[in-house]
Order: sequence, then C-alpha cells, then structure tokens
Amino acid sequence: MKVTALIEDELIKEVMELSGSKNITEALKMALNEYRTRKKMRNLSEEIAAEPLEFYYGASELRELNQK
Repeated sequence: MKVTALIEDELIKEVMELSGSKNITEALKMALNEYRTRKKMRNLSEEIAAEPLEFYYGASELRELNQK
C-alpha cells in the first residue's frame, strides 16, 4: 500500500538508526510491526489480568499424573 505521511525528519532518522534500516520504508515496516506486537501482548496481558488462569494441581500431583 502506498501512503503519504508527514513525519518529522528527526524521528525518521532516529528510527532508521535504532532499527538499522537501510531506507524509510523498511524502518516504518519494522516500527509498525513492533507496535503491533507490543499492542497484542498488552491486550493479552490485560485479558489474563482480568481473568487469571486457575491451576488445580500442584507440582507433586502433576508429576504423579505424568508418570502414569
């Protein structure tokens, strides 16, 4: 997809340096992928915090079950 965006030169330069990108497109792809990954992780973390996992067995019970 072709996009036109007004982004500060200094921000682009910094992102390119931090990411080791060779061009603006590569830097923006990396930044957007990183943002998407972090956002998904944050959302998952919030879901787990809202409804924590419950464990019904302790370590010794699990070992016993695994040995059967």
